[in-house]
Amino acid sequence: MHVTRLSDLPASNFSRELIGDDHGGVDLSIIFVDAAPGRGPSRHRHDYAEVLIVQQGEATVTAGDETQVVRAGEIAIVPAGVWHGFTNTGEGALKQIDIHLNSHFATEWEGD
Repeated sequence: MHVTRLSDLPASNFSRELIGDDHGGVDLSIIFVDAAPGRGPSRHRHDYAEVLIVQQGEATVTAGDETQVVRAGEIAIVPAGVWHGFTNTGEGALKQIDIHLNSHFATEWEGD
């Protein structure tokens, strides 16, 4: 068993990240999002699927040509290879768990 504290995970602008390779070689990585209104990543894609679990607030998620508001208690699944991104379009914090089905993050950012 491997146990770590959320507060010990590397932090970015609005999240903390668990990289599977760094935690026992698990075949997934997780982003724990805590984003203020208006925040979110720009369009990007991965060669694996990503699962977005909204726990609090709402996110406007764009995946390919589709845009949808995803609220607390809802789950969005983005297939591998699809350009996607999200923005906190709610009035309060967006708390979301993003599961990457890969042992490390492999992200291609639009425009790179």
